[in-house]
Amino acid sequence: MKILDKYIIKSFMITFTSVFVILFFIFVLQGIWLFISELAGKDLDTFTILKFLSFYAPTIVPMVLPLSVLLASIMTFGSFAENYEFAAMKSSGISLQRAMKMLTISIGLLALVSFFFANNVIPRAQYKFINLRKTIVQQKPAMAITEGQFNTIGNSNIKVDKKSGDNGEFLEGVVMHVKNTNAGLGANTVIKAKNGILRSNENSNYLQLELLDGNYYESILPSSYEDRLRRPFAKSSFERYIINIDLTKLNKMENSDDDVTSEKMLTIGELNYTLDSLNINYNKDVVSFAENISVRSDWVKSTENLSLPIENKTTDLLSIFNYTEKAQLFEIVKNNLSSTEFTVMNAQSDLEFKKKNINSHWIVYYEKFMIAYSCLLMFFIGAPLGAIIRKGGVGLPMVFAVIIFITFHFINTFGRKLAQEDGIHPFLGVWMASLLLTPFAIMLTYRATNDIGLMISFDWITEPIKKIFGKYLNNNNN
Repeated sequence: MKILDKYIIKSFMITFTSVFVILFFIFVLQGIWLFISELAGKDLDTFTILKFLSFYAPTIVPMVLPLSVLLASIMTFGSFAENYEFAAMKSSGISLQRAMKMLTISIGLLALVSFFFANNVIPRAQYKFINLRKTIVQQKPAMAITEGQFNTIGNSNIKVDKKSGDNGEFLEGVVMHVKNTNAGLGANTVIKAKNGILRSNENSNYLQLELLDGNYYESILPSSYEDRLRRPFAKSSFERYIINIDLTKLNKMENSDDDVTSEKMLTIGELNYTLDSLNINYNKDVVSFAENISVRSDWVKSTENLSLPIENKTTDLLSIFNYTEKAQLFEIVKNNLSSTEFTVMNAQSDLEFKKKNINSHWIVYYEKFMIAYSCLLMFFIGAPLGAIIRKGGVGLPMVFAVIIFITFHFINTFGRKLAQEDGIHPFLGVWMASLLLTPFAIMLTYRATNDIGLMISFDWITEPIKKIFGKYLNNNNN
């Protein structure tokens, strides 16, 4: 390796390390705010908090690493251009391609390391992170609930007025709202109790909440609209009522990109095995559903054996029944249709859920490769851009880096959400941002290596518009 290559790599790595540490610290602070409800007011020791953050920290590397590469590339090559170091290289016969050669190899090695990090370190950190959260709650069950505020646990919201006991397991003034699965109806079950006791077992994934001396209110949804306006409900009292709380749903943050899910704890090999099993089960469910509907439709096939024309079968068959029997038959048909519709809706909902689960696994699978490619992509955007704008430091490079990365992150998030809902293929959803920005990186690299600059002509867009308006104005004048 020549002295020039060592100098370029050293300059880049110093800038990259500084930027990575600063951004990493900022994103860790953001993680603290994200999990503040689990850390604040829980009497956790410093070592447990540090473990908590250390297991969370690897999950933010896929976001920090590309941004650090982008910003460091712009700052380093912008500084070279600003200080006329590139001019000195070119006067010595060293082109920009040659100056970027060894650094490109270094970024390639960094991308390779990031792939192994995403495939091995992050899944292990996710696993330890979930188990640490579960262990904290199992050792101190009352930590699942904070005094004086509603705590979301699974499909329920729980609030207590006061906690007591060595581990805060004795509760006073318990109010519990259970969410309705039907959209727009709010909480259809409200449970109030004077006292409660929290119990846990280290070998169990459930917390046991025992409520004492309370009342149970449940909203009833009648079938007719007139009865719904009366808002009927059922009320009962109890002396002892036991509820099991699933720890896997504890403090789960819906609609959060940082939510820890099971598929993120799997490596490439484990994802391949899991996806194979999920696809087999999904196909079996589709076949089973089709056969179930076919069995329900056998009465239609049986009419084919009748000698009457198809348009006369129903009329002639009904003629042998009296009015009361016809009414009963129509009621049976109505109930069968309602039952079939209910079965179809449930099967559709179940298949959609399983398809989303499969898509989530594919998204995690493709993201492991996309992380490595994003490092190379950001380098080939940042290095030429820095050479073109000829500005080092933190000011202008930071503006360009933030704009580019926000665009990349927005497209990436949009693509993942669309793929999650089965709107597009998971591969396209995960790689959408990279595929869209790759031509931009190629264009910047071409213009930088050929000293063209950043000025881009838009005549190919404006000229046709001018011609259209010119013809329109000439017609009006005539």
